[in-house]
Amino acid sequence: MGGGKYLLLLPAFVLVVRCQPQVSMFPSLKQIFIGDSFKLSCNDNPSGSAVKWFLNDTILKFTEKIQRIAVAAPNNSGSYHCESNGRKSENFPIHVIEYTPIASLTLETGQPVMSKGGSVILKLKNEDGLKEWNCWVTRGNTTRKIHLKLQNDSMSLFFQPNKLAHPETIFWCTDKLQSHRSNQITIRTSGKSGALEMYPLPAVAGRSLTLKCLVWGAKEVSDVEFYKDGSRIHSVKNHYEIKDVMESQMGKYRCHAKYRYNGQIVESHHLVSDDQEVPVQVSPVEAKLSEDMLCSCPSCVSDMWPRFYETNGLSWTDSKPDSYGTYQCRFVSNDMGTLFSKSVVYKPPSNPLFIIMVLVVMIVIIAALVACVYFYKKRDTTEPIYQDVPLRSQGDAKYETLQKARGRESEYDTLNPEASGGERKGGEYEALKKEGMQEGVYHSLGAQGAAGGDGGYEALKKEGMQEGVYHSLGDQGAVGGDGGYEALKKEGMKDGEYQTLKTKEAVKKP
Repeated sequence: MGGGKYLLLLPAFVLVVRCQPQVSMFPSLKQIFIGDSFKLSCNDNPSGSAVKWFLNDTILKFTEKIQRIAVAAPNNSGSYHCESNGRKSENFPIHVIEYTPIASLTLETGQPVMSKGGSVILKLKNEDGLKEWNCWVTRGNTTRKIHLKLQNDSMSLFFQPNKLAHPETIFWCTDKLQSHRSNQITIRTSGKSGALEMYPLPAVAGRSLTLKCLVWGAKEVSDVEFYKDGSRIHSVKNHYEIKDVMESQMGKYRCHAKYRYNGQIVESHHLVSDDQEVPVQVSPVEAKLSEDMLCSCPSCVSDMWPRFYETNGLSWTDSKPDSYGTYQCRFVSNDMGTLFSKSVVYKPPSNPLFIIMVLVVMIVIIAALVACVYFYKKRDTTEPIYQDVPLRSQGDAKYETLQKARGRESEYDTLNPEASGGERKGGEYEALKKEGMQEGVYHSLGAQGAAGGDGGYEALKKEGMQEGVYHSLGDQGAVGGDGGYEALKKEGMKDGEYQTLKTKEAVKKP
């Protein structure tokens, strides 16, 4: 009997649990960054009674079942709970990260406000790769996955979602475990011919924001007026720029304008755009970049490191740039990063040592060219060119000694550059001899052959000759050979008479 009472109490306990309100978040985000948009809902309130919302036990102004946080900020962090009909939900913790997601999602074609049925193209980029990444889309109260066709080494990808049909669509991307993610992109639709164009991401406090009145397909847009929360704030030709955005400038904006289409000759149409909410977020942690390319972030956590980017956004590096260009930087970790720094134009300082080295190399090259030109001109002259004949060494000595022939003081051997021995060879010089010669008798130089030896000297003989008779220089052969010169003789001649020089044939007989 007692056990039956306990069984009857169990359904009542389950009913009480079911009636207790619960807090849920939509879309469900495992990580919440500054600028994210999401909704908190107090469930299990079928009666429609008033709801009280609490943040860290402090009551909030909202009294509706669904509380919308358009732009997440650090002051949105804490424990949320709701109360309905005197029943209190469990705490729902939220932590807003004061950095930006590691991956980026950007709007490549289209506008933040599109006509119904329009389409946009989005670009997903992650510097550490997109392996097993997917994207998500929230339309109304439904969230679906967008499957991406990726290659393993992909760092960026373009994709086109389905046509836009809902007033508001939110896109974002995550990895397989949803531990890494991108920022959100919110696209709204309008049934009017134009809309207020703005940046697809929330405006950042302290930075600029440009609003534009856009009419699709119009040739001319004029007489534009901008309104904030129903009050006119500015009249311009086509755009309104806020150079230094403040949180107080958050609100609902719209524009009025006149416009004409191509070929239109009737009176201009008048546009009144839909109200568009312009969110303003507090700035995430921002990196600082100095003119000498020093990236700093005093408030960054310890496991973050700097990365440098060229302004075209196509290249990045973890090392300090050393070439001319315009750069930004930010600190990153595995799952988040800081806001990009402001752009800095970097001009590498001149290196005196490098300049000196370049000048020295140029001087050496010029000197070498001058030396080559001078040497070439010197070799190209018509002056006689002499060549030193090296003396052949004998043993360790560098020069060959002059030796006396046959031990006589008046006789000497000539310097022999070819043979080291005493044996006479063809083409060498023959020793001057006195044997069988009288004083005043000498050898003449033969051009090709000497009497009794090739290339030697033919002796000038006095035998059978009178004083003053000499042999002439032979052109080809010795005396008695063809082409030689005939001896000048005094025999049978008077003083002062000489024989003429014969060029072709020497006189063979006297």
